[in-house]
Amino acid sequence: MHLVFVSSLLPVEKPVSGFDIANRVILDALRAQGAEVSLLGYRAPGTQPAAAERTVSLGEQDITTASASAVDRARWLATALAHRTSISSAKMFACGRARIQSALQSLAPFDGLILNSVQLPGAYIPIFSAHDSIFIAHNVEAVTAAENARHASRMLERLLFRREARLLAALERRLCLGSRFVWTLSEEDRRTLDIADDNISASLPMVTRTRPPPGQPDKRSLRHDLGMVGTWSWKPNRIGLDWFLDRVAPRLPEGMTIAIAGHLPDPPETPRHPGIRFVGRVADAKAFLEGCAVIPLASTAGTGVQLKTIETFEMGLPSVATPSALRGVRTVPANCTVVADPEPFAAALVEAVDTARRHPEDRADGRHFHASQLRGLGEAVSRGLARLGKDRAAAG
Repeated sequence: MHLVFVSSLLPVEKPVSGFDIANRVILDALRAQGAEVSLLGYRAPGTQPAAAERTVSLGEQDITTASASAVDRARWLATALAHRTSISSAKMFACGRARIQSALQSLAPFDGLILNSVQLPGAYIPIFSAHDSIFIAHNVEAVTAAENARHASRMLERLLFRREARLLAALERRLCLGSRFVWTLSEEDRRTLDIADDNISASLPMVTRTRPPPGQPDKRSLRHDLGMVGTWSWKPNRIGLDWFLDRVAPRLPEGMTIAIAGHLPDPPETPRHPGIRFVGRVADAKAFLEGCAVIPLASTAGTGVQLKTIETFEMGLPSVATPSALRGVRTVPANCTVVADPEPFAAALVEAVDTARRHPEDRADGRHFHASQLRGLGEAVSRGLARLGKDRAAAG
């Protein structure tokens, strides 16, 4: 089976962001089921596309809103208004319809499309809907946009996010209805998208890599009591971080050390806890996490899956998690405490840090968690491909 993986950003050889990691894992899972996969999409600046049967790049483009210039943002908004579409899909119009059509022709013959997230497929639905497809909903983008609107501080920003939510809901619905099968990254998203029928959808349990994680050393050299790392320019992540900084951190002992890694736009000028340190980007996220006694998994918004949760569990590290941080997780490790509210969350962190400091060797075997997730991923991918093949055979 030859498939074309259609994505706003091409899967990359060395993934770093959560979106890139998920793309690469799904690509590898498709190949593990025997599929030949070609790639179609834009290339992020400074990246090397993953190896594929064939690759068609639509050009190099940085589509990250947080790092975009005011000129680019204005251009995307003007394009979105002119085409009555979402800003996320307006970014995709740079190549033009003719380029998309010629790219698909150059990759033929193929058995179907993998429509990866809403951005590029949503921009060219009339073209892609002419082919059998599987749609991957990494998140319920309409819900995320609505949450962003509720947390926006300026009226114009709220209005734009509300517009985005309305348009994204329509695009996601069209893509779900027009595809042979839908993959989400969590069971919650299947219900939200109203596709919780095993005949038409499945959730993909995520891993950060398809190869088993290495065995971890028994002892750790701890540099911080608590550590968090993430893409904080992504608004759902920032909402969770702000919840932790504003409502959890002030309840922690003053002597506790808290390291926040990753690029953080507009950090608080005066953190509400004396032990908070914003350390910026780190060269090795796994090494950073290894040096933290306990990992707070403080998601309070968003959809899809929290890949930092998956990474923490694969590493076997002690953690305290909100229920929202456990989206897409089938089995929660024994050394993860699940707490929803700020005060008990802080109390659980204090207890977990005390235990980790006294017993730094106490960690779960992340290979068991990884193996369980990977089995589920393979089963869900196999079901989607079987449905795609069955429908093609029935169509003649």
